[in-house]
Amino acid sequence: MRIALGLEYDGSRFLGWQTQPGGGAVQDALTAALSSIGGTPVAVTAAGRTDRGVHARGQVVHFDCATARPLSAWVRGVNAFLPDGVAVLWARETASDFHARYSARSRTYRYVLLNRPVRPALAAHHAGWFHLPLDVDAMRAAAALLVGEHDFSAFRSAECQARTPVRAVHRLDVTRRGERIDFVVEANAFLHHMVRNLVGTLVYAGKGRLSPAQVGEILASRDRARAAPTFAPQGLYLERVAYEARWGLPEAVGAEPAFLEAAPA
Repeated sequence: MRIALGLEYDGSRFLGWQTQPGGGAVQDALTAALSSIGGTPVAVTAAGRTDRGVHARGQVVHFDCATARPLSAWVRGVNAFLPDGVAVLWARETASDFHARYSARSRTYRYVLLNRPVRPALAAHHAGWFHLPLDVDAMRAAAALLVGEHDFSAFRSAECQARTPVRAVHRLDVTRRGERIDFVVEANAFLHHMVRNLVGTLVYAGKGRLSPAQVGEILASRDRARAAPTFAPQGLYLERVAYEARWGLPEAVGAEPAFLEAAPA
């Protein structure tokens, strides 16, 4: 049978999602735990591969297993074998043609940025940081130019292996709550480092180094050298993966870290 799982994890405790030769990735921990419950080797496929230091509140994976187990075993049982920093949130039996990556309609990432003069301590591994005041209105104006279907080569890492740089960004919201600024971007799919490159360029607009119009010009140029450097991974969260209702998967995501949730309003 094919099982889909929802996961949350703290990316600061792992070497990214993708399995590593020496272990230490989220995938390594999860496959070991699933294999212990299933009594047979289990391979998992994820909706998205997060880099080292990047977190997830709504990662989705699927795996096939011939061993019959109650769904609760794939949640509470697997969690008993997982290290701190990763947990299964839900499990559903699904159709054999469901694919965590290819069946996804969209993915949503959130970047949490603390905008204050001094660096964070409690949120050091869970939020990005920028010390100068940022103009949120300017960042919103720049973000509006990035929404739609575009060639995002200017925001693509040199290591990206995607066959095409064209992506459809459905929304890119910029909101402030006290010292905290959230960038929420939803797209059909993402290029390697795309969100962090977008955030870095929007921060340039927020501090006045780029105008919103110049951000639009960078997008049109398709030139990575014209965009800002890749922003730090600590503030990036895979927030949600959306699927068609026919797959019957929940949309629940994990809880936000308490010290971020309590950011001053």
